[in-house]
Amino acid sequence: MIKVLFVCMGNICRSPTAEGVFRGILRRKNLEDRIEVDSAGTHGYHAGEAPDQRTQRAAAVRQYDLSNMRARKVAAQDLDYFDLILAMDHNNLSVLKRICPPDKHDRLGLFMSYSKNFDDDEVPDPYYGLGHGFDLVLDMIEDAANGLMESLEQRLREEAEAAAGEDGCSGNDSPAEFDRMN
Repeated sequence: MIKVLFVCMGNICRSPTAEGVFRGILRRKNLEDRIEVDSAGTHGYHAGEAPDQRTQRAAAVRQYDLSNMRARKVAAQDLDYFDLILAMDHNNLSVLKRICPPDKHDRLGLFMSYSKNFDDDEVPDPYYGLGHGFDLVLDMIEDAANGLMESLEQRLREEAEAAAGEDGCSGNDSPAEFDRMN
C-alpha cells in the first residue's frame, strides 16, 4: 500500500481537490486497494469544515464529489504514516519541512513536480480570487494527478517485479498481473 497526503494551508480548496481528483483516478484504475490518499492543511483555521463551496461546485462540474470531506490539520503521525506528502506550494512545503523530522524529508515534495503540461511549480490558492481560479486549479491538479499516477504505477510495477524476484517467480508474472488489473 502506498499512502499519499496532499497538503495546502487550510485544507478547504487545493488539497481536498487534489484528494478528490486522485480518488477518481484510483477508482477508474481499480487501485483503491493499492494506494491510499488523504489531505490536510498546515493550519487548523477550518478544521472540521467542508471544502469551500466554490471548490465543491467547480469539482462537481467535472464529476468529483468533495462534499463528504472535512478539513483537518497535518498531525505528527501523518509524517510517519504517509509515504509521500505533497504540498501545493513552497510556503506549505517549508512548514512541512519545519515540523517533519529530517530523516523523513525524502517523503516531502511539491505536487506540481508531477505536472506534464504546466511550468508552474505551485498550485495557486484560489480562495481570495475570482471564480475562474477554481477551474485553473482543477486543470493544474488534474494534470499533476495524472503525472503522479504514472509515477506510482511505475513504482507498483517495480515493487511487483522485486517481489516476484524474491519469490523465485519469473520477473514477468507479477507485472503482467498488475497490468491486467488496470
